[in-house]
Amino acid sequence: MSPARRRALVALGAALVLVVGVVVGAGLRARESTSDAVSQSRPGAVLLVPGYGGSTSSLQTLADALTASGRRTVVVQLPGDGTGDLRAQAAAVKAAADGAIVAGAPSVDVVGYSAGGVVARIWAADLGGAAQARRIVTLGSPHHGTELAGLGSALAPGACPLACRQLVPGSDVLTGLPETPSGPVWTSLWTTQDQTVVPPDSARLEGALDIEVQSICPDASVQHGQLPRDPLVIGLVEQALDVAPMTQAPAPSRCAALRARGGAGST
Repeated sequence: MSPARRRALVALGAALVLVVGVVVGAGLRARESTSDAVSQSRPGAVLLVPGYGGSTSSLQTLADALTASGRRTVVVQLPGDGTGDLRAQAAAVKAAADGAIVAGAPSVDVVGYSAGGVVARIWAADLGGAAQARRIVTLGSPHHGTELAGLGSALAPGACPLACRQLVPGSDVLTGLPETPSGPVWTSLWTTQDQTVVPPDSARLEGALDIEVQSICPDASVQHGQLPRDPLVIGLVEQALDVAPMTQAPAPSRCAALRARGGAGST
């Protein structure tokens, strides 16, 4: 090979490396980076994201409590029956967040119940949500999947729709999703008595304030379906959405006060 041809091939190779680097870098920035974080001192609207199946009634007690505390609260309507693609559900969160900000909200706080917490993470990571959210709180969310979905997918695939399959531990959706995209303050609340998210500590999130409700109130008897209605959990959600961020888990001495706070607006 002549020296001139060798130099041309080297130059072409360097150009290809540069192009690939730019494309990959742009993809990573689109998924993981955010614009300047929103103000933590100016709460906006609260968006509640239902869990698997899309039931909005399960979030009504929490919605009523947040509204009574003075927050504008919207329960997001998921497409279809709430068992379809989690990424399509994230698009519904984006539409609700865009609508709130167009209406004048400086930002949004998002509370995702069960699979709704995974949906909130997809919205934050892939649809610009991390640049719109002030706080994101998840309640009993299968961030690393649930063994029940794995069993359903293996034993009764016809009864395990797409969202169910996406919640199988190790699914492509879960494996490729950043834990806590930068920008919002993240909190994960969960119960050791969860028999839907198995194991219950699948709700742990790296980079989030992680709170097991029994660490606050050892006598707390809270199943998965009770999380959005339980006074202790509601009190913790309200504290997580206060003007000042909750930077550490409340001490057990705060158990009664948090229950009283959560019960005040939900009666």
